[in-house]
Amino acid sequence: METFNMLMQGFATAATPINLLFAVLGVLLGTAVGVLPGIGPAMAIALLLPVTYGMEPTAAMIMFAGIYYGGMYGGSTTSILLNTPGESSTVITAIEGHKMAKAGRAAQALATAAIGSFVAGTIGTALLATIAPWVVKFAVSLGNPSYLAIMLLALVAVTAVLGSSKLRGFAALGLGLAIGLVGMDPVSGQGRLIFGQPLLADGLDIVVVAVAIFAIGEALWIAAHLRKTTTHTIPVGRPWMGKSDWKRSWKPWLRGTAFGFPFGALPAGGAEIPTFLSYVTEKKLSKHPEEFGHGAIEGVAGPEAANNAAAAGTLTPMLALGLPTNATAAVMLLALMQFGIQPGPLLFEEEPKLVWALIASLFIGNALLLLINLPMAPLWAKLLQLPRPYLYAGILFFATLGAYSVNLQAFDLMVLLVLGVLGFAMRRFGIPVLPLIIGVILGPRAEAQLRKSLQLSSGDPAGLFSEPVAVVAYVIIAVVLLWPLIAKLLRRLFPKAAAGIEELAESVPEEAETQSALAVSTDADSAKDHEVHHGAHRGDRPRT
Repeated sequence: METFNMLMQGFATAATPINLLFAVLGVLLGTAVGVLPGIGPAMAIALLLPVTYGMEPTAAMIMFAGIYYGGMYGGSTTSILLNTPGESSTVITAIEGHKMAKAGRAAQALATAAIGSFVAGTIGTALLATIAPWVVKFAVSLGNPSYLAIMLLALVAVTAVLGSSKLRGFAALGLGLAIGLVGMDPVSGQGRLIFGQPLLADGLDIVVVAVAIFAIGEALWIAAHLRKTTTHTIPVGRPWMGKSDWKRSWKPWLRGTAFGFPFGALPAGGAEIPTFLSYVTEKKLSKHPEEFGHGAIEGVAGPEAANNAAAAGTLTPMLALGLPTNATAAVMLLALMQFGIQPGPLLFEEEPKLVWALIASLFIGNALLLLINLPMAPLWAKLLQLPRPYLYAGILFFATLGAYSVNLQAFDLMVLLVLGVLGFAMRRFGIPVLPLIIGVILGPRAEAQLRKSLQLSSGDPAGLFSEPVAVVAYVIIAVVLLWPLIAKLLRRLFPKAAAGIEELAESVPEEAETQSALAVSTDADSAKDHEVHHGAHRGDRPRT
């Protein structure tokens, strides 16, 4: 009952005219950046961080949540209309959605995606409101060793599953931890990695780091690899669904939600695995399996529901534990820290108005997405006709302006350029970006928990294993790191089960792999660039 009362108070805050305005603005911006290939919600929020310095924290977070949910839906629009996933999580949607569009059923594909997003997002947000307070009650009972172990688990779990190799993932994590070390030691006051530069004594501003890695790195990468061409759009007509479409969609919406939420709440869960599982499940259960690969509506409804339910699940560890599980959650966590709000289990107690208004705004944002996107789908498609040089020139301009406005120091522009080149190089060599960002955020916090744990145990390392939760977390870390060896052993012991799993994986058409290569654009300069682009994009977003 207490949760319901807090949620009602959250609705009272979120429903004020100014907060509703920011919710609408966030949904519109999110859908726009989701439609435009290569510009995800993480980049959009990073670009807006400096702009929101003077805003009220609740309004800013409501807008960012709208951008997040809107980005999830916008990516499906470009997947369906242009066979070009705007986000890696909408790759599966493109398989059936674009075939439906080419068959003249773009309206039905867009409608089932929008309604499925609404259903899954609403159920997922209700689960978030129900589960998060329980997670908080558990978290506040933990000590410093447990917090340290959970942070290390988040770092390792997110890093170990991204990119083409664990080595590249941990290389990115090392870069992030190194960037997080820059500045004065909080205990001794000695400079770390400042190279005699006084302006580095306070460390690198996390807003500048996020804008550089996401916006500058991505803009440089796109400029280096894409032609200056516009893309042909498919007329979408009026989005409506017939009785048969409704009958074939409602069960996939619910099953997709069941897949998406738990995976979104797990470290490194992401939306890719549940969308894949949803697609495979719908293909197995469908009464029309012959339509899969040729435009089956279930293949759009299920994965889209899983995608949006995973977005709600991602906010559970972010709000309850202060742990980001994807790039967008990481940047939203930066926004909280920018306002001087300490993320973690005490957030519900110290900032209840902000947290419950944010959760309530997710319900409002879902309804706005449905009302806005059904009639405006043709308009979003026209955004894709913007010449890319103009688009990315604008991104570079606002990124530079935003970074300079943080401290009004020209030195920040030099840092922005250096880190932007680093972001470009990471994409060039297929090194994932997310571990770097999470390393910058969680590195200093993990260091603080490590020092507190050792102080409590008088320097005895055994104190790090003094709590059951810490021991369990370290066991999971060992399993994650040793999983290739464990999987090899299991294949030898249970060859039949392993063969069944491989057969299941092969049941998704090979086109899915082709779609993932299109997640930024379909017009790479050459086959070689296209292959490199594919690897970098895979590393840039949470892939599992």
